[in-house]
Amino acid sequence: MPHRSSSSSGLSAWLSSLLRSCAPLSALRPGKQAHAQAIAHGVLPHATLETDLVLMYSRCSHPHLARQVFDRMLHRNMHSWNILLSSYVQTSLFDHALALIHPFLQSGLRPDHFTLPSLLKACAGTGDASLGMALHNRAIVLGLEDHVVVAGSVLDMYAKCGNLVDAHCLFETMLNRDVVTWNSMISGLARAGHSIEALHIFQRLHWEGEEMDSRAIPSVLHACGRLGDLIRGKEVHGRMVRCLVFDSDIAIGNSLIDMYAKCGCLEHSHKVFLSMCNRDLVTWSTLISCYGLHGKGKEALTLYKEMIAHGLQPNCITFTSVLASCSHSGLIDEGRQVFDSMVDAYEVEPRVEHYACMVDLLGRSGSIGEALALIYEMPMEPAPSVWGALLGACVVHRNVEVGEIAAYKLFELEAGNPSNYVALCGIYDAVGRWDGVAQMRSRMREFGMVKIPGCSWIDVKGRMHVFYQGSVSHPLAKRINEVLDVLAKMMANSDDRHG
Repeated sequence: MPHRSSSSSGLSAWLSSLLRSCAPLSALRPGKQAHAQAIAHGVLPHATLETDLVLMYSRCSHPHLARQVFDRMLHRNMHSWNILLSSYVQTSLFDHALALIHPFLQSGLRPDHFTLPSLLKACAGTGDASLGMALHNRAIVLGLEDHVVVAGSVLDMYAKCGNLVDAHCLFETMLNRDVVTWNSMISGLARAGHSIEALHIFQRLHWEGEEMDSRAIPSVLHACGRLGDLIRGKEVHGRMVRCLVFDSDIAIGNSLIDMYAKCGCLEHSHKVFLSMCNRDLVTWSTLISCYGLHGKGKEALTLYKEMIAHGLQPNCITFTSVLASCSHSGLIDEGRQVFDSMVDAYEVEPRVEHYACMVDLLGRSGSIGEALALIYEMPMEPAPSVWGALLGACVVHRNVEVGEIAAYKLFELEAGNPSNYVALCGIYDAVGRWDGVAQMRSRMREFGMVKIPGCSWIDVKGRMHVFYQGSVSHPLAKRINEVLDVLAKMMANSDDRHG
């Protein structure tokens, strides 16, 4: 090993100190100058100094420069490996992080409580559940399964990979849960559509006296909106106001707008919008979408124009919201203008979802031939959503010829979806094509398809009551039907009086 003078050692220590001060500030320029000084004075290779260079470049979001330094290192310590892994994960270069597993193990080092969380996050990012499970097993072998950060990363990986059974099992057996763990479980359940379970975990968070983290709130509000649970949504909103979090957190404000609209309270959505100190493009797009879902297309278009007047450029999500709003309100000419403006005015290439909105818009208005022509003109392969929009229009307008084209395309793309068979069966039934009805029902029996019954639910005094079409399993089914009969008669009498 080459002998170093006391002066070079002092310079190395000074440069290391400088690099460590640059890292938290993301100060790339002085960091590069320190690197140049190290090369010019010949103090490299130097394990500590090189590790600090890897750290500085990583914190400055330049993982490729960090990797260049790392690859030249003669002696890579555990800290340098963990820094580089974390850098790749922080910049979403998940494949790069996972590619380091083999050389890391070949180096003779063992993963620790810093290594495993980075690798598990990379597995979550790529959706590689099998590798994530192998890393979980490695954590158990190394005795790290009870480390709160490692266990939380394993749970988050399972949740993001859709393995909610293992995620929930781990959650229930964890000795210590931090706020990140609670967030991962709530978000994972909400993302998978298990809204009731997500809200239950959120309730337990408060029952067990844990501190609420604002990062979980958008998922909770999404669950409330999905269930139409206005009371719970208002409770969460109230807590946010008391914690003074709502005013400064755009993500929470956007989620509140969406939640209130899905619970039928569009005015509340607009009030939240007006009360927000900061609004981004997502805020405007969300409110536009909310007005569209409530059939207020003209108001949605007014908001769209107001957004542009504020200097915001619409993106793909915004255009989806605007086009969907036009579709729900039958604003054909306005929808065409917005669709054409995507390329002409904003240089945004229409995606599959934009074509689906246009097909739905044209189809709802009865322009089914034009909708079919638009599909044939698409520069990409039409997705099921596009053919589904056309089939839905054919059901409304009883168009057998085009309906068959759309349905048979969907039979190829979504072989196991019974709704497409039911839709075509409905068209045949509406025009008296009983042979077609019999054929569709026969094919459904042949493939073992069963249509999922319609479902609705209502919250009564904090308890969720679920009702399926044709089901009489509810303990109050008889009484409910009696009340419904009375209401139906009252409505019929009212129509007769006003007829």
